[in-house]
Amino acid sequence: MNMKIWSITCLVMLFVWGTFSGNARKNVTIYPMPKGEEMSSEYTVSVSGRDVPVYIAKVAPSDKKKRWDVVDKLQCGEGYYDIASFAYFDLNKGKAEVTVTVPEQIDSAKVLPSSYGIKPDIKGNKLSFVVSSPQNLTIEVNGEWIRSLHLFVNGPEQNIPDPDDPNVIFYGPGIHEITHIEVGDNKTVYVAGGAVVRLMIGEDEPFRVLKSGLKSYSKAFWLKGNNIVFRGRGILDASACTVHSRHMIGIRGENIRLEGVILRDAPLWTVPVDCSKNVVIDNIKLLGRRANSDGIDICSSENVWVKNCFIRTIDDLVVLKTPRGMKDMKHIKVEKCVLWNQMAHPLSIGAEITQPIDDVLFTDCDIIHDIGREWALRVYHTDKALVTNVRFDNIRIEECNRLMSVWIGKNVWTTDLEPGRIDGVTFSEITAFGKKPAIEVVGYDKTHRVKNILFENVKVNGKPLIRDNVKINEFSDNVIIK
Repeated sequence: MNMKIWSITCLVMLFVWGTFSGNARKNVTIYPMPKGEEMSSEYTVSVSGRDVPVYIAKVAPSDKKKRWDVVDKLQCGEGYYDIASFAYFDLNKGKAEVTVTVPEQIDSAKVLPSSYGIKPDIKGNKLSFVVSSPQNLTIEVNGEWIRSLHLFVNGPEQNIPDPDDPNVIFYGPGIHEITHIEVGDNKTVYVAGGAVVRLMIGEDEPFRVLKSGLKSYSKAFWLKGNNIVFRGRGILDASACTVHSRHMIGIRGENIRLEGVILRDAPLWTVPVDCSKNVVIDNIKLLGRRANSDGIDICSSENVWVKNCFIRTIDDLVVLKTPRGMKDMKHIKVEKCVLWNQMAHPLSIGAEITQPIDDVLFTDCDIIHDIGREWALRVYHTDKALVTNVRFDNIRIEECNRLMSVWIGKNVWTTDLEPGRIDGVTFSEITAFGKKPAIEVVGYDKTHRVKNILFENVKVNGKPLIRDNVKINEFSDNVIIK
């Protein structure tokens, strides 16, 4: 090849590479980390050749006794935590290559959920893989699963609200501090990428004293009314609030949408939804490690749809309840969520069920870790109401101790003298792994029974479920395994 042809070839190659590189850089949106945030020292991340800020979050510790103490002793849990990392960006179109760098040689790595089929390419202290759609991933390097990296790949953000609109509460890039904001009818709260909203307790803020002696303050963001939106790409951080002090985002009303934001270090239930109708919770990411830092608690509501979320907390992840003084609940759907449980239940109904619950679907979810002392999938009935038409469908569980439970009984959560009833629970297309994951169907007495329970195409450790694998008591009727 003569010099002229070689020069032309090089120019063509450079043009093609430049076009590809430019397009690759345009297909992602990366948000700056605000000054005052601590950057992870364990991971660096780049996507399409551009650096992505990596944040840190306190998570429950690996030590089981410390995790138990966090929940059982409440106050002592403030100092019991470990540190994980997380990063986020928007994938606007096409594909993008992600590169993760760690300080040491990488001998092994996982990208979870396993169902996504992502196999990273490992070279020295770097791993790389390609993403082509929005997804919430967890990267574990050299067997380290507590101090892991969570990577939140969002879709393109559209219709960003006008910060000058009087109906918009707008938090731009940077650090903001708030104590309590009540958001009413037709309002939008927007937390931009690159923003961190720190939830504080005001000096003059009213509180009530709990039985534990701890102080409980009002909700930080209280979405109370109709036609309310809370969205964005930024972070809400409650690490300055004491344990059990407040909820991060409370929802009560109709036609409410919560979308996209990251919620870090909740002091109590992160997102309680109560007495509400037509609520959508889409692609929120929750990282909690303190006592009763449940993820999403849906109470006495109707037409609630939770989807595409990532939840890692020490207590219940998505849980449904009808507490005393509230109404019944129906038409609840939870789908396409990635869940990490370190203490209680990933997907459950109960304990407090004082009013009827009907038509609940948990579907197409991945439980990537479940090392708690409760059950992965559960209907947990301690009060008097009737629970009907519950389905757990197409759920992939990568590890668990206690797998499935349909149970009526009394315990510390009981408020009704009379026990309840359960009629119609289906577990279908379930795959689960664990040392000896337990399964139970337990009614209370001759009058308060569990009935019409179906296990269909359930596989445990690669083997089909058989009747000998299920504990069934005498107060359970029509339990079918096929």
